[in-house]
Amino acid sequence: MKIYVAGHGGMVGSALCRQLATRDCQIITCTREDLDLLDQKRVRDFFREEQPDKVIVAAAKVGGIYANNSCPAEFIYENLVIQSNLIHESWLAGIRELLFLGSSCIYPKMAEQPIREESLMTGALESTNEAYAIAKIAGLKMCDSYSRQYGVDFRSVMPTNLYGPGDNFHPEHSHVLPALLQRFHEAANEKLETVTIWGSGSPRREFLHVDDMAAGCLAVLDCDRDRYEEVTGPSLNHLNLGTGTDITIAELAAMIAEITGFEGEIVHDTSKPDGTPRKLLDVSRVNQLGWTAQIGLREGLEATYQWYLENQKTLRQR
Repeated sequence: MKIYVAGHGGMVGSALCRQLATRDCQIITCTREDLDLLDQKRVRDFFREEQPDKVIVAAAKVGGIYANNSCPAEFIYENLVIQSNLIHESWLAGIRELLFLGSSCIYPKMAEQPIREESLMTGALESTNEAYAIAKIAGLKMCDSYSRQYGVDFRSVMPTNLYGPGDNFHPEHSHVLPALLQRFHEAANEKLETVTIWGSGSPRREFLHVDDMAAGCLAVLDCDRDRYEEVTGPSLNHLNLGTGTDITIAELAAMIAEITGFEGEIVHDTSKPDGTPRKLLDVSRVNQLGWTAQIGLREGLEATYQWYLENQKTLRQR
């Protein structure tokens, strides 16, 4: 079995490769320098040469609120092109099984909590990451359309907020959790009296360790078609991946402060946007397949911080 992981160098792709390495399969990867996923012809030639049996689409342009809000054109263009090339060329190459990784930001900003898969396209999106969300919705719908029209088995999963080894710790472009880890680590080392975080701290977020996410993805990919359709129902072709529990940003900041050894005051800059008030996924469907998250938030944060400490020099060179 040959499985191509697009985006293997990122946090998500590397976690998937770690999971697949325990299996009897050949993992196909290709660096960005050797394969530009924005180039359709090069993607087509790559599939013809490698002939994978399955494809996992984990390649994407990702970032936090600041990056999404500042560069919406890049986020919508690059993600639309990357996923379109991979999905369409997989079909042309005769690949029958594909897993597309989306994001929980596809759901409406004010969706009923916890968010069920049926909430897709029932309301307005969060404005700060609308471009990225629209691209991910298009990828999900593309997989659904190719499955219905051509009889292939192209599935999608929508993970909640991810964290873990390999995360992006860029001071402006990272997501909330790695940004807070780095900020509190530096504040503790410099013995600062305060740390300022964006927003009121009241929004609630769900966080899934990337290794749990990878196990969930493979559980979905492994599931036979009849069982998968039994769980999703006739009108869906995507499943949520999450823990089913959430925490306020203020509580998250306090936990990270404790883990990093910061003893000062946490200040909230309410002039900055909060984003979606709450984003908790209903994970009952994927739980029916036998998968549940195993890594608790405190345990995962401590392990991620240790990874950060061990890789700090490399991270700062990026």
